[in-house]
Amino acid sequence: MDYDAMAMDGEDIGPRVTIREADGVRVDFTLQNVDLAFANSLRRTVLAEVPTLAIDLVEVEANTSVLADEFIAHRLGLIPLNSKNVDDVVYTRDCENCDQYCTECSVMLTLHARCTGDEVMKVYARDLVVGEPRPNEWVGNPIITDPEGLGSVICKLRKGQELRMKCIAKKGIAKEHSKWAPTSAVGFEYDPHNKLRHLDYWYEEDPAKEWPKSKNADWEEPLQEGEAFDFDAVPNRFYYDVETVGGLEPDAIIQQGIKVMQQKLAAVIQDLTGDEDRGLNGDDLGYSGPRSPDGHGVRDYEMDNGYTTPYGNGGAASAWGGGATPYGATPYGQNGWGS
Repeated sequence: MDYDAMAMDGEDIGPRVTIREADGVRVDFTLQNVDLAFANSLRRTVLAEVPTLAIDLVEVEANTSVLADEFIAHRLGLIPLNSKNVDDVVYTRDCENCDQYCTECSVMLTLHARCTGDEVMKVYARDLVVGEPRPNEWVGNPIITDPEGLGSVICKLRKGQELRMKCIAKKGIAKEHSKWAPTSAVGFEYDPHNKLRHLDYWYEEDPAKEWPKSKNADWEEPLQEGEAFDFDAVPNRFYYDVETVGGLEPDAIIQQGIKVMQQKLAAVIQDLTGDEDRGLNGDDLGYSGPRSPDGHGVRDYEMDNGYTTPYGNGGAASAWGGGATPYGATPYGQNGWGS
């Protein structure tokens, strides 16, 4: 086959990423040569399906503070934990060594604080002590970024009050609970000049003044006066601004998001091709979708033909038995859904 070398050198082949700003907690980049569906899928995956570590169980041994046990447990769950190499941690539902938690599928943190002075005592994230052993040397460490090295405030204690708790951190995804969210925000924009007219601005007098352009508008040519509308135009450049909560570095979040998308697509390809043993490119798949640590994600009955109830009564039978409608038969003249 003949190729036009000049044409190939002059056009972009495949996705193209341009990093505009990057530091330890934030990355600002553009993604080109992909369609809107792919770009938005990456955004949604980064938000909800990148696994991290968070406190999931709290065993209260003593709490004489003014805050209820549930209140403190909720605050503990929202403390960001280091999730570097979180793949070393097994999902609790996949752990073969325990029924609830162990050193393979969780990290234990202990908290013991008692106020003995007259001044109000603040309990911080730094007071959480990470137990050993654990899957690796990073996972489970509380993220502390303030100059004083204190971390998030958990509660306040007066003289004689005490907190003594055991916290179990597990691996999960934000689709199950926001405490597993790897990002605090994901900015996403395309077509900053609204050339495609995907937005219909509401305004009182002047839309240009009432809807100021973002900084991304500097990266594209503005709409020229009298320019004809292109009905075939599609968005080709997408702007991302990803900010981490600290558990994972921004580049690791994007890489993990791409990995999750690849695994999900491989699962679809496997189902379509009927190859149950091999995944994409001949690799072992071993992937059944992101899930919560206790298995509230993909369930066994979701992997069948789609009509079995979670109660396992077979076919379309409900938990109370019977697959027929209240009138004795389905609209198609069958009792239940049996073939």
